[in-house]
Amino acid sequence: MLSTLLSLALATITHASDTPCDRTFLNDMTAAYLAAQTLGEPWLIPSVAPDLNYTEQFKPLSINAGILSRPLNITSHRSFYDDVLCTAFTQYLVMDPVHPYVIGTRFEGDGLYLTKIETLVTDQGDWAFNATGYKYWDDQEDWSEIPQDQRDSRKVIQAAGDAYFNRFANANATVPWGTPCARLEGGAYTGGRNLTGNTCDLGLPSTITVVDRRYVVDEVNGVVVIYIGFPGLDRDDPKPSPDSHAFRVEKGKIRYIHTLSTCEGHPGCGFNGTGPPALRRQ
Repeated sequence: MLSTLLSLALATITHASDTPCDRTFLNDMTAAYLAAQTLGEPWLIPSVAPDLNYTEQFKPLSINAGILSRPLNITSHRSFYDDVLCTAFTQYLVMDPVHPYVIGTRFEGDGLYLTKIETLVTDQGDWAFNATGYKYWDDQEDWSEIPQDQRDSRKVIQAAGDAYFNRFANANATVPWGTPCARLEGGAYTGGRNLTGNTCDLGLPSTITVVDRRYVVDEVNGVVVIYIGFPGLDRDDPKPSPDSHAFRVEKGKIRYIHTLSTCEGHPGCGFNGTGPPALRRQ
């Protein structure tokens, strides 16, 4: 995998499409980013805009001062592409026993340059963090391409993710739950009990308004990734917590949900393991 990533990163990437953005551009930028992360060399990412907006945990940071400057042995990754918004998302796992990570990065571009990189770095002390559990369940799920004649429209896919968050403020909002449906949160899993009866409809709050949603909608894989500030997640800090939710949507119904949430230096976001995390937030 490393040799493939390096060849993509070091090659001269040309973008000859007549459209502002395409999946090739987004794929190449993501591959270059993963190669840069593997070596801890941010300069390996080509076509970075001079005014690049780089953040970690939603805080501005120099691209040379953050996680990208640390070489990490990436065990596995998933990536999704939105050529309409020219955005992409990659989730990657580092199973180093000394310091494991589960990291999610959202990109924005213009078809020629990367203009924004938003990275959520989760590790020990973050919400329900357990890299071993995360990888175990992630490996068993199917997030592959959906046959073209079975794909939902981007409108349907995004609406499924939005309905989930709309329900947090309105008990009457309808969420298109699939059956089965499984949620992976930090490392805790709501699936695995039985293959046909698993559900993600385990009770949701109705007094939380989720705003500032930023999207990656991938019709090919039936995925919407939404970056948000999650209100009320951290009991020790009233500010919204940096969070991403990835939804796999099949035939208009939510099949899988992956969440990454950082606790900003407050172990367990102030809950310290009281109650099953994957169920408590719901």
